Amino acid sequence: MSYFPYHEPLFRPPSEAHSLIFQATIGCSHNRCTFCGMYKHKRFQVRPVEEILREIDLVPTDHRASIRRIFLADGDALIYPLDGLTKILLLLSEAFPRLTRVSCYASPQSLAGKSAAELALLRAHKLRLLYFGLESGDPVTLAAVNKGHTAQEMLDHCRKARQAGLKLSVTAILGLAGRLRSLQHAHATARWVTELSPEYFSLLTLFSRHNDDFLRGIVPLTQGETLEEIREMLLHLRPERTILRSNHASNLLPLAGSYPKDRQRLIDQTDAALRHARQNRPWYDAMPGYGEHF
Repeated sequence: MSYFPYHEPLFRPPSEAHSLIFQATIGCSHNRCTFCGMYKHKRFQVRPVEEILREIDLVPTDHRASIRRIFLADGDALIYPLDGLTKILLLLSEAFPRLTRVSCYASPQSLAGKSAAELALLRAHKLRLLYFGLESGDPVTLAAVNKGHTAQEMLDHCRKARQAGLKLSVTAILGLAGRLRSLQHAHATARWVTELSPEYFSLLTLFSRHNDDFLRGIVPLTQGETLEEIREMLLHLRPERTILRSNHASNLLPLAGSYPKDRQRLIDQTDAALRHARQNRPWYDAMPGYGEHF
């Protein structure tokens, strides 16, 4: 949903498909992850509050009561300075009387830069959900992709956000470690998510998007090996009260369930897909074909 032009390309989580989107920032504040090509063609910018206000004014008054959710783009809107972000949240609450939730992507550096008290203040102004790209719980994989923070540092930052009352949607990437560290990636990621037990845990699958150098540096997983990695992750995943989703277009196997209630069903569903894949070796040995270009 939009009433004004965006600085393309614009990305948002699948669950924000019906949200009104404002670009509080352009690009990603880190933008050095070797696997990621989302913002490689953008120079990072923090947009002035006045520009956001002008865009709010472009939303017709008679449409505003229908807006319940707003997503703040681009890749790391939480990096926005506290005073400015608070002003934006206040402006949104004033303009949209039925607004229930504001959400945004959050990076390790943006969480590190805000105290628990500051995060609680933002929550009080309706910032309720943060999308956090863990990518992997494996330290070797994190170093290889230049994430910039260790798994433990990211766990500590996310715990701080939870203590401030914010909900977290954590994302990991299937195939990110390639064939050589697939098991370590799956097991370490499952342990990390189990320790945090975020409200949501989502899976993406590594695909081609302006990241050819990275892809050439690993032995990528086949479609069947990707399913094997999913199974390993599910077998070791035991969070409390976490909703799991693999509903991105890159995913080979759509999964949806709540932990701990649906744990065995999700494993059984993956086992069934694997049995079918092993009986179809051409499919099992094929490389995932999804990719994006801009």
